[in-house]
Amino acid sequence: SIEYDGRMQEASAQDLPQSRWHLQVRPRDGWFLLLATGVVALDQLAKWFIRQRLDRGDSWELSGFFEIVHVTNSGAAFGILQNAGPMLVVTSIVGMAAIFVYLFNPGFAHPLMRAGLALMLGGAIGNLIDRVANGRVVDFIKVPHFPAFNLADSAITIGVLLLLWAMLQEPPRPAISEN
Repeated sequence: SIEYDGRMQEASAQDLPQSRWHLQVRPRDGWFLLLATGVVALDQLAKWFIRQRLDRGDSWELSGFFEIVHVTNSGAAFGILQNAGPMLVVTSIVGMAAIFVYLFNPGFAHPLMRAGLALMLGGAIGNLIDRVANGRVVDFIKVPHFPAFNLADSAITIGVLLLLWAMLQEPPRPAISEN
């Protein structure tokens, strides 16, 4: 109920203050979840293949530029925060929750923003599966002078770049007055 001029009246949805932050899942958003699911599936399939075909520490040289290796990483990207598994699991879950909120927020309607968020979500889930199941992540792509990484890491990186690029392309929004 809302009080108007001293009288109580039943409130309808349009009478309630509108929040700028609300989730809105539409059927057309299904492809973003499909993209995230595809990243998880490809990442897990590639890691399974590496675990089946290469002993830890072994490698296949594919070209002069990169090789396929089997290394594991108990830390975050590029080997930082080694042996911080529980903290990385918690931060992954918090990050994924934030991605879900932004993915379905109408303010992030730009398709490139949503594609970036979906790639980041899929990559985060892919690495989280490894962390929870094995306590470490399998990395298998190695380029010279750079730490080994995996498809999930690549999806997260590409997702961040897409998100930043889309944000830079967005025209500035007028300020909303609180009056």
